[in-house]
Amino acid sequence: MSTTNPLRIHRETPAYWRVVFDYPPFKMLDGTVFEALQDLLAQIEANSELRAVVFESANADFFLSHFDLTGKLGNVMSAVGPTGLPILFDTFVRISKSPVAMIAKIRGCVRGACSEFVLACDMRFASSENTRLGQPEVGVGLHPGGGGTERLPHLVGRGRALEIILGASDFDGETAERYGYVNRALPDAELDAFVDALARRISSFDKRSIAAAKRLVNEISLPPAERFLDAFNSFGTALSWPETQTKVGELLRRGLQTDAEFKK
Repeated sequence: MSTTNPLRIHRETPAYWRVVFDYPPFKMLDGTVFEALQDLLAQIEANSELRAVVFESANADFFLSHFDLTGKLGNVMSAVGPTGLPILFDTFVRISKSPVAMIAKIRGCVRGACSEFVLACDMRFASSENTRLGQPEVGVGLHPGGGGTERLPHLVGRGRALEIILGASDFDGETAERYGYVNRALPDAELDAFVDALARRISSFDKRSIAAAKRLVNEISLPPAERFLDAFNSFGTALSWPETQTKVGELLRRGLQTDAEFKK
């Protein structure tokens, strides 16, 4: 059990929480973060009053950066969670299927599995001036394995999903909004107030109505679990490809997880 908690929970009201990622220096999505998210989801699921949760970052340069490639993943690839899915997917599926509205407020870099985290949220709102969203896996010899290939086509269409995934480039907030990757891109100075007002409005409504409406939308918009598992298993295989190991090793030597300027 880690003694470092990368999440700070601000209980704005009994019905509305803000969850802040505070995990310097780069907010890698590793075993510690998944452990904290599993604990958070247990708290959310046990709370009958909660209606809206906003995820945000304490670091304006990195909302979350990407999946840890140095092996600090704990059991997220092997152990299963309450849904019967591996911890990585269990976390994302429980976020999507929670009766609580889950909102991502995005500033800074959000790449790879961290992009897949915000895709698992119900809504995404981004800073127009300070957002870099992307699925860079193909560029390092991999492919998305945490839901990007399953969720993006539903949001942006097949062609744009392939552009995002195969191009392996970053997308700014305004382009992400135009594509449907995020709900809206707002001027950075307006982002906090807009998301706070929306979360407070949602949290003022009846929880049964929120849960029922979300469940009905989920039924026609969420991919089935077996599709996630196919991508997950394929990703695990891709991690062992020799060409992938070579590319990942070179990126790590160049500062992928140690140099903030390289990551930007």
